[in-house]
Amino acid sequence: MAAVQQLKTKVLIIGAGPGGYVAGIRCGQLGLDTVLVDGGDGLGGTCLNVGCIPSKAIIHAAGKFETVAKAAGGGTLGITAAKPAIDLKQTVQWKDGVVKKLNDGVAALLKKAKVKVISGWATFSDAKTCTVKTADGDVVITAEHVILATGSEPVELPFLPFGGDVISSTEALSLSEVPKKLVVVGGGYIGLELGIAYRKLGAEVAIVEMADRILPLFDKALTDPVAKWLTGHGVELHLGARAGGFGDGKLSITTRDGAPMQIAADKVLVTVGRRPRTQGWGLENMGVAMAGPFVKIDERCATSMKNVWAVGDLTGEPMLAHKGSAQGEVVAEIIAHSSGKGGHDRVFDPTTVAAVCFTEPEIAAAGLLPQDVEGRDDVITAVFPFAAIGRALAIEAGEDGGFVRVIASKADHRLIGIQAVGQHVSELSNSFAQMLEMGAVLEDVAGTIHVHPTLGEAFHEASLRALGHAIHI
Repeated sequence: MAAVQQLKTKVLIIGAGPGGYVAGIRCGQLGLDTVLVDGGDGLGGTCLNVGCIPSKAIIHAAGKFETVAKAAGGGTLGITAAKPAIDLKQTVQWKDGVVKKLNDGVAALLKKAKVKVISGWATFSDAKTCTVKTADGDVVITAEHVILATGSEPVELPFLPFGGDVISSTEALSLSEVPKKLVVVGGGYIGLELGIAYRKLGAEVAIVEMADRILPLFDKALTDPVAKWLTGHGVELHLGARAGGFGDGKLSITTRDGAPMQIAADKVLVTVGRRPRTQGWGLENMGVAMAGPFVKIDERCATSMKNVWAVGDLTGEPMLAHKGSAQGEVVAEIIAHSSGKGGHDRVFDPTTVAAVCFTEPEIAAAGLLPQDVEGRDDVITAVFPFAAIGRALAIEAGEDGGFVRVIASKADHRLIGIQAVGQHVSELSNSFAQMLEMGAVLEDVAGTIHVHPTLGEAFHEASLRALGHAIHI
């Protein structure tokens, strides 16, 4: 048996997702001796391997397929084509190639930053010591600082355990063929993104959602265009319904009226949320305070244990990759600063963390939503439809009920919330976040000359409308 290897390091990071690997690169850049332990999906974590990136790749392929299918069904824009076919194995291979390229990119960046990467599962015996089970035997690591970035995992329903034809988003991204009938349990963003993609690829799709509407965290005006797409494309919606067990190719559900019902399904995709990964690596031995299921952190991402930090999904909502990366950077700077290595004593206090649903059409939201300002008479809200934007019509993005909406303070016109629904609005999300972060007022957006023809003109016009003088409506 190989001798147990002992390692001492300044910074130990657990988890190589967007929070952990970014913290690792920044620690390395700041000259801190850093070890990164990756026990999960591979470098880049859930996001890169089985989440954000591969799902966007599959969504992109589904969009291409849909375009050709449209052209085959009577033509579009004067373009006709033969009926398309899909070899999902090939599509998945291409997706895996994209993921591998990015994995290798992260590995190269960590190497450049001189971060030691260890593949294996870590278990903590106390707050600063862990044992990592690797292919080459155990490595015991002690560290001055520990950054926890263990991420999250799909929630499993006890009556629908994962396995066989009951799948999570992970398996949905690597199917070898398009299911004839896919039932999605959970109408949040993950279920809808994948359900829509598989509908475009030709699967019959049904969605079972407990709430009375899809994407219940957003307001109805934002989600209506998505609901319109679903019904227009023959997706069965069972709202206010609860899923039960699955057997003999049928999913049992209880409808809104309390009636039992069975839906035929080749695959049942369960997307009822994600939970922090707190089990199986000795968190209970570290003495850190919890906030419900999450690790409790302050504005510096510090836990209740000295020099133990936590970032990303482990720390609570919003469970978004870009939040984890931003927190990872903050922690690296703080550790470097306290160690006399440059960096800054920072806090994590963003004005907004924008969120995007890559549905059909896309939804982007930053800052406050209408439900957050309901009943207040000190705010101005204005909406501008993409149907009045030249560029939207020229790229077939003006017909689905999409719009940009701004919410601002009546007193000083400061922007407090910006949302959009429509094709390609994910690309507007950063300018929304930027404006909120910089404390912009309506006049700032109205006074910026927006490029014509672009979709961003809808943001300009919504701001003009809030000031009472939109041009194109």
